[in-house]
Amino acid sequence: MARAFVFPGQGAQAIGMGRDLAEAYPEARAVFAEVDEALGEPLSQLIWEGSAEDLTLTANAQPALMAMSMAAVRALESEGVSIGSGAFVAGHSLGEYSALCAAGAITVTDAARLLRARGEAMQAAVPVGEGAMAAVLGLDFAAVTAVAEAASAQSGGAVCQAANDNDPAQVVISGAKAAVEAAAVLAKEAGAKRAMLLPVSAPFHCAMMQPAAEAMAEVLADVAIKAPVVPVVANVRAEAVSDPEVIRALLVEQITGSVRWRESVMWMSAQGVEEFIEVGAGKALCGMIRRIAKGAATQAVSSPADVAGLSA
Repeated sequence: MARAFVFPGQGAQAIGMGRDLAEAYPEARAVFAEVDEALGEPLSQLIWEGSAEDLTLTANAQPALMAMSMAAVRALESEGVSIGSGAFVAGHSLGEYSALCAAGAITVTDAARLLRARGEAMQAAVPVGEGAMAAVLGLDFAAVTAVAEAASAQSGGAVCQAANDNDPAQVVISGAKAAVEAAAVLAKEAGAKRAMLLPVSAPFHCAMMQPAAEAMAEVLADVAIKAPVVPVVANVRAEAVSDPEVIRALLVEQITGSVRWRESVMWMSAQGVEEFIEVGAGKALCGMIRRIAKGAATQAVSSPADVAGLSA
């Protein structure tokens, strides 16, 4: 049975995540220590003992979630489960950095620094309060795209885009606050079950993030990227890539581009993947995958018990 390892994105963070892995596995503990050293601050202390409000800040949440995922990866490897045994790796938004790190394309140190820079750049791109994101439930990507375009036109051409194609009935809109609010109303009129604004600090994965894309292009230019040990299914392509320079370009494009998660899972399923292992915090991707690839096996790995269950 072909297997893919997948890595969660922002929103999965929780105070205390990974502490049990760090206590059970020296290899996991070493990941948190490496991230602390890379950032020059005790991020692990914030993750395990800090406030949820501070952990949720984009510049903290992004490297923290990568640290959690990589701690789980190192625990799995210590038990004989290699990422290289998978057919593909993929990650949701920032999770793509975790996937690249797990596949050996970038180091933990570089991933931590990149994600701190990414979080800061994304936060700085749009003044707080000017952008928004909303989750639309019960409409597919094409319908939500039409809603977003109508809301943009209704709002004088303000940015409003379908940003995350998460699963067949969950799409996230991103853009200028007034346009996103208008889109939420239009989505309900178009038959959406729900359309709710999300508690995020910036409008991710839309054209308003262009300043962040430019900042990340500069940061990424100086980072060594190797060919991954297994192909990475890129968010903006929804297909596998392995060339380091293509990966570098797509990480920049990802900042303003849509997260094509539904298509990515469908593509992996079409290549014969029947089992998806979510490595890191939470189980959100498992739920999405079950709604996308009917009959696919899913398993989340975030604790020593999960590691033992997968390696048994």
